[in-house]
Amino acid sequence: RGRGRGRGGRGGDKEWVPVTKLGRLVKARKIRSIEEIYLHAIPIKEAAIVDQFLPTLVDEVMKLMPVQKQTRAGQRTRFKAFVIVGDSAGHVGLGVKVSK
Repeated sequence: RGRGRGRGGRGGDKEWVPVTKLGRLVKARKIRSIEEIYLHAIPIKEAAIVDQFLPTLVDEVMKLMPVQKQTRAGQRTRFKAFVIVGDSAGHVGLGVKVSK
């Protein structure tokens, strides 16, 4: 029933095929560190680019909080998550997202 994304899957470890110009430069080893990407303020649109430079990333959920919106029918509850990602070597990121 449809292909969908699903979990696990049949694929296994396939070789990364870059989609963006930055991805092609990283795969060709023209860009050697993530600092070069930050220096030129290039947006990273492929997760595999980060995986290439920082393979030991660890994430931790810092806070989950319910957020409510009042509607005519009552209240709609959503959950807001704050996540920190880092590699214990000076690279740190913060992610904030609200789910339905």
